Amino acid sequence: MNHEVKKYLDSLEFEKKLSKNTIKSYQNDLDEFSNTIKKELLSLTKEDILSFLEKLTKEGKSATTKAHYFTVIQSFYNFYLEEGVISKNPCENLKSPKIPKKIPKYLTYEEVDKLLNMPLNTIYDYRTKAMLELLYATGMRISELLSLRQTNINFENDSVIVEGKGGKERIIPFNETAKYYLKLYLEDYRPSLIKHHKDYEELFLNNRGTPMTRQGMFKLLKQTAIKASIQKEISPHILRHSFATHLLNNGADLRVIQELLGHSDISTTQIYTHVSKEHIKKEYEDFDKISKKERN
Repeated sequence: MNHEVKKYLDSLEFEKKLSKNTIKSYQNDLDEFSNTIKKELLSLTKEDILSFLEKLTKEGKSATTKAHYFTVIQSFYNFYLEEGVISKNPCENLKSPKIPKKIPKYLTYEEVDKLLNMPLNTIYDYRTKAMLELLYATGMRISELLSLRQTNINFENDSVIVEGKGGKERIIPFNETAKYYLKLYLEDYRPSLIKHHKDYEELFLNNRGTPMTRQGMFKLLKQTAIKASIQKEISPHILRHSFATHLLNNGADLRVIQELLGHSDISTTQIYTHVSKEHIKKEYEDFDKISKKERN
């Protein structure tokens, strides 16, 4: 790894306290950037940056991918600018590739009901039920769910302490249903999952008694969706989108939703207003169809 890149990544880990996954992502982008440019990184010009971005375009990289590269590269040079090593960021006056805003996919109320009303026959079903109820009740990210420890749950005030991006903590309340299945899982089913393994601090364990992984969670969710006859492509993030969309449709304040989701910028949360408008439009169209039938 390039020495300058390593020093920058160390600052992300020890000063900014970014997650290992984020740091690895930054490292991959900077390694590719360095290997492509094949020049001393701290002596690059604006033209070099533009040349790299053009190469990404020719390779068919998406706007989102190009924007991520640009953000990482810009941050790398900002670090050395603040350190006084360079006098100008070569990304200065360059615009990040525009990312088209996509309306997030979400589940309808009926689909959420079908997903959460899964048959409960085994200890694994009750574990999955507790995970899904908590995801939908709080809107947390899958990484936040899987990093939860038993000590993060407060049954006295029905809330959970979540560590979000950049190590920022937030407290999210959960509902009575999530509380019921969480307590049931913790008291009656989690002990059975430990088996002969050591007891981990993580709240949710897999069938082997070790902490649940992202891959394991995705698999469980897809299996549950198939059993519930939900045709949409589904992921834990769709439950997060559903949580935010349903809150907004029921009159929740956008700032409150921003706080619950852990968004640092309100513009990220505002995407759900587009979903809400689509919901209102559909409700009106459905009403109009019924009204016309009645008139005819």
